[in-house]
This record gives sequence, C-alpha cells and structure tokens, in this order.
Amino acid sequence: MRGTMRRACTAGLVVGVLVTGLTACTGDTDGHGTARETDRATATACAKGTFTWARVTTRDRLTGVSDPERLGKGGALRNPVRRVYTPSPSVRADGPAPSAAEVLFSLGKRTGEIDSDARTLAEAGGETWSFTDVRQPAPELDDDRVTPRAAGEFVQYAGVREVSADFRYTCPDGRTVSGHARNWTVDIAGLTDCDERPDSALAREVARHACEQAGSDGPSPSGA
Repeated sequence: MRGTMRRACTAGLVVGVLVTGLTACTGDTDGHGTARETDRATATACAKGTFTWARVTTRDRLTGVSDPERLGKGGALRNPVRRVYTPSPSVRADGPAPSAAEVLFSLGKRTGEIDSDARTLAEAGGETWSFTDVRQPAPELDDDRVTPRAAGEFVQYAGVREVSADFRYTCPDGRTVSGHARNWTVDIAGLTDCDERPDSALAREVARHACEQAGSDGPSPSGA
C-alpha cells in the first residue's frame, strides 16, 4: 500500500487542549490565603530553575480515516474521514512546576519547534508560539474529496506528528519535579491504496483501521 501525502502544514502549528494533572506554581487559596502565599513563594524560589529532557520521541499518529472505496480509473471518493484519535497538548507533573506553557516552551526549544534565545517564555518579550498554546482545538478533519488517478481500493486519512518527552525541573535550591509533556507539530492528510503494501508506520495504521477491517467483513459485492 503506497501512501501519498498531499498536505503537510509547517511545524509549530500546534493546537489542542491541556490535559489536567499539572500542579502549577500558582495554586488556589485555601480560604485563608496561606496556600496562595506558599505557592507564590515556591514560584519565586523556582523561577530560575532548569529543565532536563529525556526519552524524546517523535511519531506520526493517525487522527482520521475513511472507509475504503474500490474505484475504477477516474472515480471520485465519497466516504467521509471519521475521527479515530484527538491529539492535544498534555503536561503532567508530580509536584509544583512551571505553567504548562513554560513546559511546552522548553520542550519546543529542545526539539527545534521553537527558535528563541529567551531562557523562558516569560522572558521572551511578549513573543508567542502556537506550540505553547494549550487551549486551541485539535485540527479539523479535511472534508475535501480526492479523485485518484488510477483504479484501486482507496482510503483517505489524516494524521499528526507528535512529540513527547519526560522532563525534570530543578529549582535553584535543589528541589526537583518530574513530569511528562506531549504536543503535536504537523497536520497531515493523505490517500493510500489498500491493494499495495504499506510503506510507512502511518500507512500500516491506516491498513489496520480500514483495509484489514474491510477484508474481514467478507467478499465484496463483486465477489473479489
């Protein structure tokens, strides 16, 4: 199965929503102000901490796939792309840590998604990057229909390139917080032929979701 890429947006156009679990340095008050004061002191003490990243991984994830359609040469696809996965930024920590945007800023610099001389997002002079935006929606699935140039059994698909890593944040006084962060960078859309051998990890995932499932339903109406 040969996969044909027909759109890849520039890296850094990252959207999604924050997954709960991050304990920020600025927490809620307990009604007497003590929790807020403690968190403010913690934030001040850890403001000039450093990140260390490990197990940085990048992989393509399938976000949407259509049902397969067998077409003759010049036929047009009609089946919509249905969602199978919703990507979103995620930041988790096992204790008080910088904001999710700061964590993602550091991850973006570590992976090359963000080019900045600033040490932190707060020091970036008001400059912003979509990679640090934790409240935007996941990418929409493409409604465009494709007309393949040859006959075959075709599937449209959508995907993203995800980046994830473990981090350790060390405060100047030696206290540390460990956590994990994830985000996506590239919006992908493509077309693949079930009659051909998969040539990538994403194409193999398309085959598992659409081509193999269709084959297990029995012979097609044509008896093939």
